[in-house]
Amino acid sequence: MLEIAAICLVVTALFGWLNERFIGLPTTIGVMAIALVLSLALVLLHGFGLDQGLWHIEASFVKAIDFSRVLMEGMLSLLLFAGALHLDLKQLQAHRWPVGLLAVVGTVASTLAVGGAIWLTLPWLGLTLPWVWCLLFGALISPTDPIAVMGILKSAGAPRDLEAVIAGESLFNDGVGVVIFALLLDMLADGEAPTPRSVAELLLHEAGGGIAFGLALGGVVYLLLKAVDNYRIEVLVTIAAVMGGSVLASRLHVSGPLAMVVAGLFVGNVGRALAMSEVTRRHVDLFWALLDDMLNAVLFVLIGLEAAVIAFPLPLLAAGIAAVALTLAARWLTVGWPVRLLGHRFGLPRGSDAVLTWGGLRGGISVALALSLPPGRMRETVLALTYAVVVFSILGQGLTMAPLVRRVFAGDSARIDGAPPA
Repeated sequence: MLEIAAICLVVTALFGWLNERFIGLPTTIGVMAIALVLSLALVLLHGFGLDQGLWHIEASFVKAIDFSRVLMEGMLSLLLFAGALHLDLKQLQAHRWPVGLLAVVGTVASTLAVGGAIWLTLPWLGLTLPWVWCLLFGALISPTDPIAVMGILKSAGAPRDLEAVIAGESLFNDGVGVVIFALLLDMLADGEAPTPRSVAELLLHEAGGGIAFGLALGGVVYLLLKAVDNYRIEVLVTIAAVMGGSVLASRLHVSGPLAMVVAGLFVGNVGRALAMSEVTRRHVDLFWALLDDMLNAVLFVLIGLEAAVIAFPLPLLAAGIAAVALTLAARWLTVGWPVRLLGHRFGLPRGSDAVLTWGGLRGGISVALALSLPPGRMRETVLALTYAVVVFSILGQGLTMAPLVRRVFAGDSARIDGAPPA
């Protein structure tokens, strides 16, 4: 395990250096692009028998990594806590209705819309996928990935109201999506449709329990931070709380992602204001910003390297392109259109519907959930569709997000800077 971690860090550092020196893309997108190009080049050379065994080396390395476990049980909690730590709770409270509606109702509606569209479309491409598997794809691809979204928002320059809604939605809807995914996966295993009561009990235990546990964890961390004034110890307390809290949340069978988001919000707002000195704030911010950047870079490199072991025959390639279009259409239907109708009531500027639709990036969480499915032909189909959407999302939408924001909100510099318009 230590050898795999060392290789991941060395490869990520090398790709990061190459991107910074010669390419100049945002770090996470740049390292993923390099890894993706390398993987596709080795696949192509392997097809012609010219790879000299390099493809087998990469494929063996990628297969040795349990991507789903590494992300869902390791990196995700750290990344979500880091993202929530810098989110303004007052802004989130001011936009609690759009965030709540988009994160819960929007995710459920998108699951049904994407699942239904895929179920109707695949037969036209010579593929079949049972209804429950289509819904599983809808559930894992519908949540926007906070890991991808938060990184893009740092440089996109969106108005603060809109940024708060996008960040809040992306931090909370992954927990909703994971609960829906788990529910459908249980239905697949049992062969029976869940009852309304079982759905309510699962939501209450997983989501409600995760939120309550996150509040309790944040409160404990706050008390510990308030009792000392030593930034070394306080940084150590925060990272111990995240790692230990993640393990405990798993043992309690509550949503770890939601717990880390709530704990991060509590520590980043209440803890920052009342339990940290200025020196501690500076060091806590620096530590979590660096950890966030490094883990993001490693994660996106792994996504790029996964291309070496995902099969894309022609029918699946066409299905992947269709999945990209259908996912974007569902995002517009379940998020963009409602915001276009109600955006003025939510206090969002004109054009927010386009940015929210195009800013619905998918990333590592979707790939991890797809890799956790039972092995077989169905899993390979869902994995290929997921990978196509994720790659387009990060490279296509991610690289054009900032230009879209500048175009939509051109001349609205007051709102972008957070000041009220004159």
